[in-house]
Formats: sequence, structure tokens, C-alpha cells
Amino acid sequence: MSKSGFALFDTAIGPCGLAWRPTGLVGVQLPEKTPGATRERLAARFADLQPAEPRGTPRRAREAMVALLAGRTGRSADLADIVLDMAAVTPFRRAVYAWARGIPRGETRTYGDGAAALGQAGGARAVGQALGANPFPIVVPCHRVLAAGGRPGGFSAAGGATTKLRMLEIEGALRGQGSLDLTLDHGMPYDLEAAVAHLRGADKRLARVIDAVGPCRMELKHTASVFAALADAIVYQQLSGKAAATILGRVVALMPRGRRGFNARNLMAVDDVALRGAGLSGNKLLALRDLATRTLSGELPTLARLRSMDDETAIEALTAVRGIGRWTVEMFLMFRLGRPDVMAVDDLGLRQGHARMLGQDGETERRQLMAYAERWRPYRSVASWYLWRAVELAREG
Repeated sequence: MSKSGFALFDTAIGPCGLAWRPTGLVGVQLPEKTPGATRERLAARFADLQPAEPRGTPRRAREAMVALLAGRTGRSADLADIVLDMAAVTPFRRAVYAWARGIPRGETRTYGDGAAALGQAGGARAVGQALGANPFPIVVPCHRVLAAGGRPGGFSAAGGATTKLRMLEIEGALRGQGSLDLTLDHGMPYDLEAAVAHLRGADKRLARVIDAVGPCRMELKHTASVFAALADAIVYQQLSGKAAATILGRVVALMPRGRRGFNARNLMAVDDVALRGAGLSGNKLLALRDLATRTLSGELPTLARLRSMDDETAIEALTAVRGIGRWTVEMFLMFRLGRPDVMAVDDLGLRQGHARMLGQDGETERRQLMAYAERWRPYRSVASWYLWRAVELAREG
């Protein structure tokens, strides 16, 4: 074990931190609203420690946490043998944390399960309180423990239950869990009311926009596959909604079983003449062929795989497809996967909405908007929705 210290490190859910002494890890810090706030929180928790480069076990713990939150499996993401310093932890909480560390990746338990396992009949509340005070999140995977009925329950990181669900999504714990009450509003896998409340408190100017627009009406757009969602996006590019819908309808009509048969294999079976006759331009035809080819070869990630990727990794994977740019993938992440913290600064309407919020004409410069939007984390997707509505209100006025 290396000497004492603390350090911050980047993960797929944001900057995290860890602190250690020669006796083991003494704490892990989940992301706060900003990287600076994360550092301040970690330094306040361990005021006697100084920033240091982790070596030995702390370094291995850091690397395993990064791997786990990136969706990797195997030894590189294994935290089972990381030594924890529990000198300040009560015996009951030690037992709770030992139980939680035994929950396999990709699975969940309830607070009641923990109480039963520890022989504490009616002790679900005590288990919940112990996990709420967990000094070692991620290493002690309290995010894998849910409230009764599959409700997410509380979580101490910025974003609360949203971050908890994001971590479970990365681990694959949400697949095949139809009984879990994970859809909190409008199909989104996070609580829109909590998001709006956070934004109100974080930005008075945005709060005025929220008051003018009213309740958030973002909705998750369900899709059968990545292919179907991206094919729709390709057809709709640079066209009015009505024209694009007409062309897409003609393309879909060429498939066996229509929309239900709109997949890569069936598209490749239709010749170019028929697809051009449906109204596709030459560039869009090439883009759809490339999309279908990558899908059939397995190069294109599945929906399940994308759900385990962080935003930037997903953007890199999908923009490899001809005709698919960063903005298109950001919209996919926001409205198809329900990611709460996407910031599409290339979007003109978004930059115009921000300028209007500030009482200015024109549009905000990209870097300025990105810097300003830090205060909206971890709900920049919801803030974006309100800025788009602000532009619409201005046009109506």
C-alpha cells in the first residue's frame, strides 16, 4: 500500500475521487455538480490528506473503477479484493457493506434483501441508512441496492437516482428487468420533475424560461434497433418533416412486412433503382447502404451495447457511419437512450435560445455555451429542451 493521499480521476459518469492510507482505502467520492466541487468535497472529507499519485492498491482500485464505469468486464473491472479501512465504520455497517460487495455485477437487490440476509427482520430502513452513509461507493456497490417495488431509492451523487440508474445501465442491470420501476416520467429513465427543480436552483435565468414554458414534456422515442433509428435520421436530414416522412414511408413500403421488416438485411435486398424511386438522394442511399453493411457485419453497436457506453464512446462509434455526424448521435443519446446530460453545442437553435435567455440577439458562441452549461449538470439535456422552447416562444410572440 502506498503512502496516504487523495486523487481525482475521470470516469464515464464524471470526475470521481479516492482517498487512501497505508491501511487501505478510506473513501471514494462520486461526482458532484462540477469537477471543482468534487475536489472540494473530497478535500473536506479528508482534510489531513494531500493530493498524491495513487500507487499499488489505490492505483489498481482507480483503474478498476474506471473500467467498471466504462462497461468493461473481467479482472480489469474487479474490485472484490480492494482493501478498505473500516476503522471508523460500525460493526453493523461493516456487515451491510460486506453483503453489498457480494452482489454480482449486472444484478440488483433490495434493502429488504439485505435485512433478511443479515437476520434483521424489519431492518430494511437501517440497511438503507447504512448504504446512504457508504464511504466507499462503487467499491461497495450501493447503487445495486434498490427500494421496495424496484424503485431506485436514494443516491448521494449529483443527479441522485439518475446517476444510480446510469451506473446500473452501464453494468447491464436494467436489461430484462421489466419489473423494475425505472421509468420515472415520459418514458425517460430519470425524474423530469427532479431535473427541473435542480435547474431552477442552479440558474435563475433558466428558471425564468422554465416559468414561461411550463412543465417539461420531453419524451423518449422508442426504437426497435440502432439501425432503424439512424436510418430515420439519415432520411430526415435537410428535409422538412412532411417531405421526409413521405420518403421514409415509401422506403418502408419496399420492405417485407413494412415498418416491422425495416432492417439492414431487407434494405440490402432492395435494389438502388427502387430506393432512388422512393425519393432517396444519391448521398442518402450511400449512407443507408453503409449503415446496413456495418449493422450486418456487427460493427455497429447494438442498443444493449450502446447503453453501456459513455456518451463520447457512443458518439465515436456511431459517427463512423457515413452521413451520421456528432449532432445526430447527440439527439439519439438524448431522445432514444434518454441520456440526461447531453450538451449539443453545435445546435443553432440551442445557441439562439441561450442568447435569448441572456437577453441578447443572435447566438451564443460554442465555447461560451459549453462553459455556461456546467451549472446545469447533470441535466443539460433538460436545459437544452427548455432553450429550444424559448426560441419557439419568441417566434410565436
